[in-house]
This record gives sequence, structure tokens and C-alpha cells, in this order.
Amino acid sequence: MYAFAILANLLLASVAIAIPTSAERRAARHARRVRNHLSHPAVPQSSQSSKFDVAAVNVTQETFTTNWAGAVWSEGQGTFTSVTGTFTVPTASGSGSSSASAWVGIDGASCGNAILQTGVDFNADGTYDGESFRVNLTCQTSGAYPVFLSLAWYEWYPAGAVDFQNFPINSGDVITVTVTATSTTSGTAVIENTTQNQQVTQDLTSSSALCEQDAEWIVEDFEENGGLVPFADFGTVTFSQASATSSSGSVSPSGATVYDIQQNGQQLTQTTIDGSDVTIQYQ
Repeated sequence: MYAFAILANLLLASVAIAIPTSAERRAARHARRVRNHLSHPAVPQSSQSSKFDVAAVNVTQETFTTNWAGAVWSEGQGTFTSVTGTFTVPTASGSGSSSASAWVGIDGASCGNAILQTGVDFNADGTYDGESFRVNLTCQTSGAYPVFLSLAWYEWYPAGAVDFQNFPINSGDVITVTVTATSTTSGTAVIENTTQNQQVTQDLTSSSALCEQDAEWIVEDFEENGGLVPFADFGTVTFSQASATSSSGSVSPSGATVYDIQQNGQQLTQTTIDGSDVTIQYQ
């Protein structure tokens, strides 16, 4: 019986459960406008009391996952209708296939019906390393013309993600990302590049209804070809001026659950919340 108990504990400790992934976000690197990218409902790996000073950084709980790091509010159905945050696009490093993504979203943590999200990818191989991918498309009447396929995207799960077109992004640009649910089946995704004074907006509709009960600010190790990509060293991403619109007014991430990435027994991120700032650091 004692040996069986030890074995059972070891098996439980070795289980790594993923929460929403962005499947094959970078599968087609060349002239493509729509990605084969998909996210999935959240299944936390484990939870424990935070090791941080709760009074200083307003953290009450830490959840480890294989792919999400950041801050997550989970409340009752119909609570959240908008999420926003501002961050500086980092320069990623690592192996040629290393990558990561920063985004804000509604649902996907405690509600798996749908996820409304928008964000930016940063890759370490130079192809999308903090900048748009510029290709020339040939037009029969006017010849070649440039089209920017940026690493900015929007998604309403279970439909796949779609890239914003002609929206240049460079390392060091200050980006504000916002999603708004105008109903449980319609909404908007907005990304503003304040450094370059550009903005893109996409209206979305879906037959998959939101629960409007999760609000999140996330850095993700996303999925490609059925597995997680090597996680890029992104340095630090801080979502500043982060807020969510709730049924009772605007709320900051202060008091939300901290999510951190842990893979193969190693913690890869360190997240802290301080007022309206969510800081995710690679380690």
C-alpha cells in the first residue's frame, strides 16, 4: 500500500496539463493572410499560495501551466465585456524556432465555450523578430506591390486566428491591445501602435457564445504542429494601464490569479501584479 501511494503521487506530480494554446500560429511563414492558429479552453496544471508579498503586489494565488503566464480574473457569467493593456514589443532570443506571444482576452480560463483575444507574436529566428514580414504580391495589371503581414492577430475560438494586414510592428514599439464583447456573440479587436501612430480594428461575430467570466493578460508558449514551440527568451513584458470592464465598472488586475509557465519541472516565467501593471519575466 505504501509503495502504491508513492507511485500514485509520482504519477500525479508528472502530469503537465495545457491551457488554451494557439495551434500552429507560425506554421505558414510566407505569404499568407490567414493562419492555421487555434486556442483551446484552460486546464491549469497546479495552484499554490504565492511566494510574493501579498500586500506589496496584490497576489493571492499562483497557478502553474505549461503555456500561459500572466494575470487572470475569473468571476461569474456576464461579468467582463472588455479587456485592455499596453506593452512594449520585446526582442526575442533563443533557437531559430523559438517564439512567444502576448495578448489580452475574454474567457478561456474557467469558461471554454469561446475565447475572444488579440495580440502580437515575437519570434527569435529573425523572420518576425519584432517586425512585420514584407512580401511582394504580383498583380497582373500593375506588377509587384508590397504587403505587410504583421505578427499582430485576432481570434474568436473555436475559429482560428487571423493576421492583421499592412500593420507594421517593430521591436520597442508601444502597443495597446483591446478586446470588447458587444454581446456574447459579437465583438471587436483593436491593436494600436502608439509609436507609429497606427491602429487596426476588426469586428467579429461567432455562433460560439462567450461566458464573459474570464479576463486575462497573457504571455503564451503557443502550439505548432501538435506541440509547444520552443519558448523564446522575451526578457520582460509588462502590461501597463491594464484593466477590464465589468458589470460593476472598471477593474485592474490587482487581486487576479497569477499564472506562470512550468515545463519539465522548471519554472520559465515569473509574474507579478502591482496595481494596474502585470509584469511577466522570462527566467
